[in-house]
Order: sequence, then C-alpha cells, then structure tokens
Amino acid sequence: MPRRHDPGRRQRIIDAAIRVVGRGGIAGLSHRTVAAEADVPLGSTTYHFATLDELLVAALRQANEGFAEVMAAHPALADPAADLAGELARVLGEWLAGDGTGDRTGVELEYELYLAALRRPALRPVAAEWADGVARVLARRVDPVTARAVVALMDGICLQVLLTGTAYDEGYAREVLGRVLGR
Repeated sequence: MPRRHDPGRRQRIIDAAIRVVGRGGIAGLSHRTVAAEADVPLGSTTYHFATLDELLVAALRQANEGFAEVMAAHPALADPAADLAGELARVLGEWLAGDGTGDRTGVELEYELYLAALRRPALRPVAAEWADGVARVLARRVDPVTARAVVALMDGICLQVLLTGTAYDEGYAREVLGRVLGR
C-alpha cells in the first residue's frame, strides 16, 4: 500500500502533544495519547518522534515562540529613548494575561515544558535557547551580563505569579527591572 502524503502530520502531532500536556501535564504524555489526540496512527508519532523527549523538544520549541511573539510585538524594546523597564513590565503583563481573558493556561503550559528540563536533559538546550533569545533582544539595549540578569529576574517574576496565583503587579515589575537596569 502506498504511503499517504500528509505534510501537516508532524505539526498536528506537536500541536496534539501540547494539548495533552496542557490538559494532564507531562505525566499524561505518551505516544498513544498523542496519537489519539492528533487522530493519527500510533506509528506516525513514533515515525516522527522516536522518543517522548524528541516530541517534548519540539513542543517546547513551539511553546517558546509564544513569548518571542510577544517580545517581537514591542519594537520599543529596541528604542534607546524608550523606558526599557516599563516596556519589559508591559511585555510580561501581556504574556501573563495569556489570551487576553486572564486565562494563563498557555503560559502555564509553556512553563511546565520549560521546567521539565530539570528532569529531562534533552530539553535543556531548548530551554537555554529561550533564555539566550531573550538576552539577545535585550543586548541591543544593555550589556550581555545585565541582559542575562534581566532574563533571570523576568523568569523569577513569572514563576512567582504562576506558582502563587497572585495578580501580576506591573508597577512592582517596572520598579525591580529598573533597579537591575540601573535606572
């Protein structure tokens, strides 16, 4: 029987993995659950992703795009005349607002995949790509060491908001970012 050409199948599998993790966490992820979610044969998931770590790498890489898109939507981040601390605080607020309704499901999913790198070494380079990418954007305005410190602070603010369930405080974020930035 000839192989059916399905150029979108790999992407559907990644999207399905993200939905599965979003619903049940990484513990609920298996080739079988992803195949069922993507409505593809089980063999398709293992054809495209021999291991679950390979699938998680692809899912994390795609999830990282969410924050990159929010950053890219703020050209003022590169404007030397703009208040960098204020712009970054605004970016964090938009990202943490998720889909605009205050639903943080997508953001929580991104962090779950990001933090999975603690136990899954295969994910560590992808998690580092996220931090390096944000630092590169910031390095247009500040030195590389300060850029890395700002990334760590932004990460910490996001984790605290997500883990404690508290409302994001843009004024607080602006203040502490300003201190790290020396402004």
